[in-house]
Amino acid sequence: MSAFNPNTKKLAVCIAELEKFRKARGLDEKAIISSLDLPDLWQTEQLAVSNVPGGFNKIILPFFTDGPATFYISSAGPYTKVPKHSHDEGAGIRVIMSGSIIYNDKELKEGDWMYLKAGAPYEFTVGPRGVSMFYCYQCCCA
Repeated sequence: MSAFNPNTKKLAVCIAELEKFRKARGLDEKAIISSLDLPDLWQTEQLAVSNVPGGFNKIILPFFTDGPATFYISSAGPYTKVPKHSHDEGAGIRVIMSGSIIYNDKELKEGDWMYLKAGAPYEFTVGPRGVSMFYCYQCCCA
C-alpha cells in the first residue's frame, strides 16, 4: 500500500480554481447556493479530486471561507419556521443529515447542502419529518 499525501496543492491554487469555476457557471459570489443549484456536481470534471486513497470518490465544493469558523449540529421538529435573518460576521454551510428543510420553494433533503454568504438574508421551514443538520459558520452563532 502506497502512502497517501493530501498536501499536493496549495490552498491559493484551489481557491483560484474555485473562483474560475464559479465565474464560468455564472454563480453570484454574494448569493446563497445549494446542492440543488448544481445537480451535476459529482459529474463535474473541474471539481473532481484525483488525489484520494483507493476506493474513494471526492469533489471539492464550489465555495470557500477565509478565516476561523465554528461548527454546530442542530435539530428541529416538523414545520418549524426559521424567520428571515442573516449571519453578518461570516459565511457558512449547512448540510442536511436527516429530514429536510424548504428553502426558496425547494426541499433540501438528507445529503443536500446550502452555502450562505455573509450578510445574505434567508429563511426556511423544516420539512414534514423534522431535520438534523450539521453546519459551520465564520461567526459565533451561539
